[in-house]
Amino acid sequence: MSRTRRTAGRPAYGRGKATDPRRADRRGRSMRDAPPPARRTALRTLLRAAPRKIEEHSPSAPGFWRSPLRGPWFTAVLGTVLLFGTTLLFVTGLLSYAAYNPDLAAVNDKTPDKGLLGFYLFAWPTDPHWLYRLTQGLHVTVGITLIPVLLAKLWSVLPKLFALPPARSLGHALERLSLLLLVGGALFVFVTGVLNVQLEYVFPGSFYPLHFYGAWVFFGAFVAHAALKLPQTVRVLRAGGLRERLGTHEGREPEEDSGRGGDSGRGPDAADGLVAPRPAGPTVSRRGALGLVGGGSLLLFATTAGQSFDGWPRATALFAPHGGDEPGRGPGAFQINKTARSVGVGADRTGESWRLVVVGPGRTLRLTRADLLDLAQHSADLPIACVEGWSTSDQAWSGVRLRDLAALAGYDGNAADAPGVLVESLQLRGSFRRAALRDNQVRDARSLLALRVNGADLTPDHGYPARVIVPAAPGVLNTKWVSRLTFGEL
Repeated sequence: MSRTRRTAGRPAYGRGKATDPRRADRRGRSMRDAPPPARRTALRTLLRAAPRKIEEHSPSAPGFWRSPLRGPWFTAVLGTVLLFGTTLLFVTGLLSYAAYNPDLAAVNDKTPDKGLLGFYLFAWPTDPHWLYRLTQGLHVTVGITLIPVLLAKLWSVLPKLFALPPARSLGHALERLSLLLLVGGALFVFVTGVLNVQLEYVFPGSFYPLHFYGAWVFFGAFVAHAALKLPQTVRVLRAGGLRERLGTHEGREPEEDSGRGGDSGRGPDAADGLVAPRPAGPTVSRRGALGLVGGGSLLLFATTAGQSFDGWPRATALFAPHGGDEPGRGPGAFQINKTARSVGVGADRTGESWRLVVVGPGRTLRLTRADLLDLAQHSADLPIACVEGWSTSDQAWSGVRLRDLAALAGYDGNAADAPGVLVESLQLRGSFRRAALRDNQVRDARSLLALRVNGADLTPDHGYPARVIVPAAPGVLNTKWVSRLTFGEL
């Protein structure tokens, strides 16, 4: 049988031959079998469709974001919480910065190039004695509590970060710019703040200037963004019933679907770029989503706020380095940041050879610890409060009044004439080895060079042989291991 006859009646596949049915298109024939004009038409159709297919999978495409929860109302609620919370954060941050008296002396000023940003600075008061404990405790606790709200707000506006074109008008360009600065500033400020609270100093430089300047950028963008969006936020929150809004889980605004274009992808909300034109199936209602955010904030609050109190509340501060049990037992069993060993202060420098140098106008004194104990002793119940947000309850300190030491150094007038003082520590490393106190702080009768606490001598980690304790001052200004006091102009 010839080769031709063996293959007769069987389709031959290959170049110029019949096409395998498995490769045929839906119309029963392949593009190769189609006439040349038809092939060109099909190719053009594919080329036109390709950009649309790519666009559908691009973050800049409206259809890419399909969550039915996103919408102006959900974003407005989160934005309103942040409006009040962020304002409180910024105000308490400014107050806590002022507590360092950065305009008093260079040793206190970690932001020497602040310029006009320090316009509001004032002499930090000593009353009430728990003032810094309150302001910084609020600052840190509120900041950590707002983290879930911030993350939810960023998620709700994520489509707008990818929207094209970048600017449709001058107002839209300003809104986009404020949004970029707002998102970047918020992430920077919150991340550096949390790292500082966790005592993780991994930033490229000092925490103080980074957080200070970052906060101004963030809040400036926040104010601009709030001014641009506040009218719309008020309009959205006033429209419709709260119960109906909370129960809605579809990608549409209930009252705006009626008589305003119906389809959520074509109504007024779609122009805002938040409502998905083709939302995915619902998984949770707005009530559930807000409950999840609120539950996260409540959890962070419950595991952070306790670091500002003694006793059982501190044990609840699970995520705070100064949470849990108090360190040790006895009169000195309260929180510290720096140990003597960590800053290079050993027993060889705090023993019998230690002397306190007191400098005044035309007089320099060198006093032993025994000399200090022979002077009039006074007591004050004052807390320790630090920038990381933790604090202690009032501790019973005793020692020599700073204003009495000023008098020994040559300021013989009454207490109202006592000047400011530069305090120097034995510590070899770490910030605030030298710190300045204002005259009003020196004059306060509760401001002490403390020698004892809670009825016992200071422990090495609490500043033995002598430390400063001043009402309402940040912990770093309550200098430990004091070696020198210089009274006078700073």
